[in-house]
Amino acid sequence: MREYLVTVLIAAIICYLITPFVRDLAIKSGAVMKIRSRDVHVKPTPRWGGLAMWLSMALTLVIVNHLPLVAKSFGREATGIFLAGTFILFLGLIDDRFELDPITKFAGQAVAGGILLIYGVQILWLPINGITTVPANIGQLLTIVFVMVVINAINFVDGLDGLATGIVAICAASFFAFSYLLAVINGFSRAGAPSLITAIVIGLCLGFLPHNFYPAQIFMGDSGAMFLGLMISASAITLTGQVDASAITAENSGNALLPLLLPFTVLAIPLLDFAMAIIRRLRAGRSPFSADREHIHHRIMRMGLTQQRTTVVLYLWTAMFAVPTAIAAFIPIWFALLSGVLIFAVSVLVIKQSKNSQVIEKNHVRTK
Repeated sequence: MREYLVTVLIAAIICYLITPFVRDLAIKSGAVMKIRSRDVHVKPTPRWGGLAMWLSMALTLVIVNHLPLVAKSFGREATGIFLAGTFILFLGLIDDRFELDPITKFAGQAVAGGILLIYGVQILWLPINGITTVPANIGQLLTIVFVMVVINAINFVDGLDGLATGIVAICAASFFAFSYLLAVINGFSRAGAPSLITAIVIGLCLGFLPHNFYPAQIFMGDSGAMFLGLMISASAITLTGQVDASAITAENSGNALLPLLLPFTVLAIPLLDFAMAIIRRLRAGRSPFSADREHIHHRIMRMGLTQQRTTVVLYLWTAMFAVPTAIAAFIPIWFALLSGVLIFAVSVLVIKQSKNSQVIEKNHVRTK
């Protein structure tokens, strides 16, 4: 665990230090997010946060390759994830600067998924009725579709300062906890790559968040959202589509469906927001990728919460889904569910406190 903590720390420090330089580069290059009708930010803000994350990841990989335990996680799959992430990053950088059309971005995302397939990152089986082996062509299709859905889900949820960064950090932490227990405690060698990747993603998010939280000095942009989406989706595929679920549950008396449920519960908030947006727009007769102000964070803000508190509430809701599922395979299910209930209770308290503060502020204004 100490080596993975060192990995998180190194990634966080490098990302924190390198982000201001990337911010200046984005401004000079014209990669700046202007204010649109659907946006919440009030001033033009540089993008290209994904470049800072990618540079930090590359440097971190070079450094931690010399750590004895972490070095075992390097292999064909980790190489494929890095190369696919590099491709999707450059696609995002171009989009942040020149605003690519959706078809071009979808095609690029599919190519990134194809790179993963070349390096063996693919859904091989699903834990349904024991273990169901997926035909190679179906597994390849499911892999690419899942990668594209997660990438766009992260992109959709990136609507408030620090929101997507924090949500991805929580998702990565949940995946890391699950994969670390499999790789180190239970000896599942295939869980090594997702342990490494998610540890680095946690560090990237923690290092980037001080620059990205309200008021944001830089946005991650599509470069960052697509890069993080690919990292998380690839880790999920390696972890839940290639690890034998029956062996996990045999040792831990867990539910065989947990590995299948893990990606969907850990990513519940981004996936829910993505699905709601697609359905909402199609029902209105609009393009599923036409922008609006009806995302989950917009609706919470209309309840009277500030940007900061809306972000915190969505952090808590992400953890409410992610934490119980990530730990349920290793502890009694009732305790895992209790943790989710407690996290939800904290989110309710935050919402109530925000509303009470709003009422007090209105009364104070009236008395003046």
